[in-house]
Amino acid sequence: MGRLFGTDGARGVAITELTCELAMNIGRAAAIVLTKHKAAGEKAKLFIGKDTRVSSDILESALISGIMSVGADAVLLGVVPTPAVAYLVKNEGADAGVMISASHNSVEYNGIKLFAGSGLKLPDDVENEIEALILDRPETIQLKDGTAVGRVSVMQNAAEKYVGHLADAADIGRHDLRIAADCANGSASATASSLFAKLGVQCDVINAVPDGCNINENCGSTHIGVLCERVKSGGYDFGVAFDGDADRCLAVDENGNIVDGDKLIAIVANDMKARGTLAKDTAVVTVMSNLGFHTYMKEHGISTVCTTVGDRYVLEEMLKSGYNIGGEQSGHIIFLDHATTGDGQLTAVKLISLLSHSEKKLSEYNAEFADYPQLLINVRITDENKGKWDKNSAIMSAIKDAETALGANGRVLVRESGTEPLVRVMIEGKDAAMVEKYTNMIADTVRAEFC
Repeated sequence: MGRLFGTDGARGVAITELTCELAMNIGRAAAIVLTKHKAAGEKAKLFIGKDTRVSSDILESALISGIMSVGADAVLLGVVPTPAVAYLVKNEGADAGVMISASHNSVEYNGIKLFAGSGLKLPDDVENEIEALILDRPETIQLKDGTAVGRVSVMQNAAEKYVGHLADAADIGRHDLRIAADCANGSASATASSLFAKLGVQCDVINAVPDGCNINENCGSTHIGVLCERVKSGGYDFGVAFDGDADRCLAVDENGNIVDGDKLIAIVANDMKARGTLAKDTAVVTVMSNLGFHTYMKEHGISTVCTTVGDRYVLEEMLKSGYNIGGEQSGHIIFLDHATTGDGQLTAVKLISLLSHSEKKLSEYNAEFADYPQLLINVRITDENKGKWDKNSAIMSAIKDAETALGANGRVLVRESGTEPLVRVMIEGKDAAMVEKYTNMIADTVRAEFC
């Protein structure tokens, strides 16, 4: 993990941690590093998208200033999902893209994600180059003056172009499905209604009235209980929930039960296999995926490849080995035939397409999984304790004790978040009581040592 960029861009409390000065400097450095292939005198072009946070406007202004001050042009996309930036950068010929969002985090946070002209997230070495320019060699940044400075413009139909791209990936059979979609008062608020209308499906969109302060507030994929109740009480066939920047999707069956990213990947991958479109009959997931997922995939003749946590690492494996579906339990799912990053609304399109051709209800697919009990506890730590948990003898001893007790009937995964000051403690096993006991034991040890 870099000094500025975590597993999903630079992130922090807006204005006090992720400051305007830092945003401006990221804009400058990104414009220089990502457009160094441009011929002398040729203007580079960077697209900027944002979510609905009240702080996104001021960070956008700082980024614009940074980009233009080194002679590059900034094109504003407005409020769009993160995957819209990736798509538009690649398909509209931009040199790079920037998304201002802290994804699933609460409103006080914000973040800056960077995309190359290919629409791909930046590899570690490129992020390191940008970080070094900001932190180690700021004096080498050459500012422009006079007519050499950049310009700013607005792409008026950015959301419409992206919605058209999503609709092209659909294969709708029957149109009588009733769906509820939770937009988390985030980026999907700008696209979901027009997308579902374009698909010709019956969809009630909720939590799509952002006011700058209500993003992810008791709604969306991080607070999916609201959608569970809405689907069950409203007689819907199923529901989908997005996060703040709409790069995640979780689903809810007609009985109000959650269908997480593992299950969505498995259900769609199995359908792709039946259609002959699943590359190498393989799906890529992370070490967080439930053992029940792996059992299901094996039973259906589908291979799985595991990476470390982070959709960027899933994507790297997909690109390296030629796979076309992968993702995370949290709902980041990548359909490489259509997109270069996780896309919540594309996932919804794929699920709708599948169910519109199926005689089965989503609950029937859901019932095919036998999940192992799994418990995740997030322990907030102080900034000075980042990167130290795996060097602490008490924590490592607690982990060893849990692994010994669980043996072959479970697994322990402890890691530090790449986007927040958290240590995540996850245990999975056959015995729910043991899972709860040892997850809490390790979490309590982390708190005692670092909080």
